[in-house]
Order: sequence, then structure tokens, then C-alpha cells
Amino acid sequence: MTESSQLVRLNKLLAERGLASRRGADKLIEEGLVTVNGKKVYELGVKVNPHQDNIVVDGKPLRSKNQDLYIMFHKPKNVITSMSDPLGRTTVADYMGDIPGRVFPIGRLDWDSEGLLIMTNDGDFANKVMHPKTEVTKTYNVKLDGQPRPDQIEKLLKGVTIPDGRVKAKHIEKLKPIKTKSSKTSAKFDWYKIVITEGKNHQVREMFKKIGFDVLKLQRVAIGKLRLGALSRGEYVFLNEAALDRIFMADLPNETHSKKDQRFSSTKKTAKSTNNKKAFNRKLNKVNAD
Repeated sequence: MTESSQLVRLNKLLAERGLASRRGADKLIEEGLVTVNGKKVYELGVKVNPHQDNIVVDGKPLRSKNQDLYIMFHKPKNVITSMSDPLGRTTVADYMGDIPGRVFPIGRLDWDSEGLLIMTNDGDFANKVMHPKTEVTKTYNVKLDGQPRPDQIEKLLKGVTIPDGRVKAKHIEKLKPIKTKSSKTSAKFDWYKIVITEGKNHQVREMFKKIGFDVLKLQRVAIGKLRLGALSRGEYVFLNEAALDRIFMADLPNETHSKKDQRFSSTKKTAKSTNNKKAFNRKLNKVNAD
């Protein structure tokens, strides 16, 4: 094998080693956090020899890759979708203390949003999920500060322009509210389920803002047909191959009319960083059975 055949793009190598998605790896390089043989690298297309070159990321030597990890996490509100925060705020990393390896989030959820977030150390898988050509559906339950007319909802299906570009909903339906002891629903505020495939910043909030409504609550309940189900806030489960396949199945009308599509009651749960193996298996079996 020639030396040239062993060369790989630096961003691809960082993604394969589970540091970030390829896009995230590009950001690490651009910010000057990666050195190769003692020299900072800023060129995104640079190639390296993983067997010979000394690669350091943010002051730490690049480690060999461990087992691929795929995790479904129920992100609570007021938690940052990042593995670190310079201001010391709570991040998703604070819930991953017992994970046997370094993982990162695929995509993001806003600080004041909650719901399904996939964590992994597989950069190529993350890139596949986020790539626009894959068109992975994301399903959200939202509470609005009013009651849109049918013609306003129709605008979202036809497409609207938000700060990040032109977007449209793949499917929207009004949800029947659930009244519980811990949550009472006002008749003045509608709940909707909305399915999108784009991943623009604050997309769902901006879409409803475009037709004159603020989103009071937002919860991502599915990515593809991988559903959040009964997973509690702050908890996570490991995903098997069958569960991963569901991510790439479109969550569109014929499959969306079920009890799980109704909104969840609002309850607070404190941060958890541990789960035992039996609990993982019980929850995973429940997820796969849905």
C-alpha cells in the first residue's frame, strides 16, 4: 500500500473518530483548534496519514475510534444542545456522564425547546441524517398563542420565506388537547403537529411567526419514524439497527394518526446522568415495539 493511498481528508478523519459531524469538524479546523505535527491547520481540504501524523484537537491527541454509539435522548427545556458551554450553563453533555465514549448531537434543538435528540460518535451517520438530499422528516408538537385559520395553515403547506430561506411544511394537523391534573389547556391556544424536512435555525417558530403566531411550547416527537414515545425528559436509550432504520422512513399522513401524536403533559424532571443496562433494554424494547 502506497503512502498516498493511506491519506484521508482531515475533516473526514475527525468525523470517523467521533469528534463531530463533518460540518462540525470543518468548524474545528476553521477555528484553529486542530494541529498536525505541531502546526495549526486551517485548510479544510488538507489530507493526513492517520497512522503517521500526530493530530491534536483542542489540546488533546486524536484517539482511535471505539465502538459506534447511537443514542436517543429526550432533551429537556433550558438545556443547550452542545457538549460544552463557556458560561457554565447546562448542556446535553451533562446527561451523558455514563456513556462509554465521546458522543455529539446530530442537529440541534433550541434552548427553550424539548424533545428527541440523537447523539452519536459516528460522523458519517450524522452527515447522512443531516444532508438535505436525505430529506429526513422531523415531527414537532407545538402550542400557539392563538387559533390559526385554515387559510393561514395552508400558507405553511405551500411555503413561506423565513430569514434563512424558503421553507414549507410536509404535513400539518390540529391536535386534540389532553387535559391532565398537571396541565390545563385553554380553548384559546391551539396545538398543532407539523412535519418538516429542512433544518433551518428556529424554523418552526419562524414559520408560525410568518402567519402571525408565536410558538409557546415546542417538542420534537419524532425523527423519521423513530418516535420519542414514553421516554422521560432527561433520559436516553441506546438504539439498535432496526431503530436506526426508522430514522430514514418518512413520518407522513398515513402513519401519523396515533395516540403518540398527541402532546405530552408538562412535567419537570431533574438531570440524570446514569441509567442501568436493564432500564436501557426495557425502554429500547418499548421504542422498537411502537
